[in-house]
Amino acid sequence: MKLAKRVEQVTPSLTLAIDAKAKALKADGVDICSFSAGEPDFPTPEHIVAAAKQALDSGKTRYGPAAGEPKLRAAIAQKLQSDNGLCFGAENIIVTNGGKHSLFDLMLALIEPGDEVIIPAPYWVSYPEMVKLAGGTPVIVHTDEKSEFKISPSQLQQAITPQTKLFIINSPSNPTGMVYTPAELAALAEVVVENDIFVVSDEIYEKLVYDDTKHVSIGALSPEIYERTIVSSGFAKAYSMTGWRVGFLAGPVEIIRAATSIQGHSTSNVCTFAQWGAIAALEGSQDCVETMRLAFAERRQAIFDYINAIPGLSCAKPNGAFYVMPSIAKTGITSLEFCDALLDEQKVALIPGIAFGADDHIRLSYATDMDTIEKGMERLEAFVRSRSGST
Repeated sequence: MKLAKRVEQVTPSLTLAIDAKAKALKADGVDICSFSAGEPDFPTPEHIVAAAKQALDSGKTRYGPAAGEPKLRAAIAQKLQSDNGLCFGAENIIVTNGGKHSLFDLMLALIEPGDEVIIPAPYWVSYPEMVKLAGGTPVIVHTDEKSEFKISPSQLQQAITPQTKLFIINSPSNPTGMVYTPAELAALAEVVVENDIFVVSDEIYEKLVYDDTKHVSIGALSPEIYERTIVSSGFAKAYSMTGWRVGFLAGPVEIIRAATSIQGHSTSNVCTFAQWGAIAALEGSQDCVETMRLAFAERRQAIFDYINAIPGLSCAKPNGAFYVMPSIAKTGITSLEFCDALLDEQKVALIPGIAFGADDHIRLSYATDMDTIEKGMERLEAFVRSRSGST
């Protein structure tokens, strides 16, 4: 059978593959310490679940508008205005099947063959693949610990060509956990405006920031950058709603209309009663978000301290999300070899950095309990020491 060429260009998701392997081993009774999945370990808050149940009981099980329930679109617009300083109305919003789907809709609506999309590395695994599926060309710009894994204005400018259509920024970042400061965003915004390109800001981790870090949306910095900004986000991370598959895209009306047309022919509407759960998430108490954020902050400090005490590993301290990305350069092995051996020998599941364009790093999610962190870090240290010959 001959498959479409676009499929041959796409790399399967290593994050999903390793998480599936770890879950299969765990199902067989193996004691696995998993740091692979970017999924909160908290249950969805009760008031959100109750709203979905009420929606079911009241018969909200029919087809809905392709762009989303009007009440949810209005609630998202209000949230973006009050929390992020973005003057979007309901007409600027499309509700999608998760944050991932919002980005996929965007790529199909905006990117054509020959268009280039600038992606800083380390990057979330699906960014380059989505660009390729849309017929575009991913342009990868590498960053490192010295820059806190952030792209500089000069790097962005050097990467721009006449074919550049879009720049992707993810803050707080998956996989690094780093957060751009307002000054850093303003400098990048100047480059975007001067070159008249679009920027999509993936802000799904915006509520998970630590210490004195503040999340700022690049689109709120000036009227000029606002006109060129598209925001991708969703409910999975902050509200522990990963399986609900409710996300959204916010941006210029023309782009939202195009994405709505695409969605109308692909998935139709997002699950109707799940959208009523999302309405409750936005309109209800935000105490549940703060409870999770404080727990993640404690875990972040613990895992950061553990990793930096292991000879041969080093790790920059993240400011947001729930990931750390240690360097394994001193071990002398590739990230895939490291993670395969670690899972086989110590039953610890991590994601190899090669999945994010950084083969001398590994990614750990600390969206797990403290007991797992303590046990998993002891196993990680034993593994690294066995490779280095230390005792």
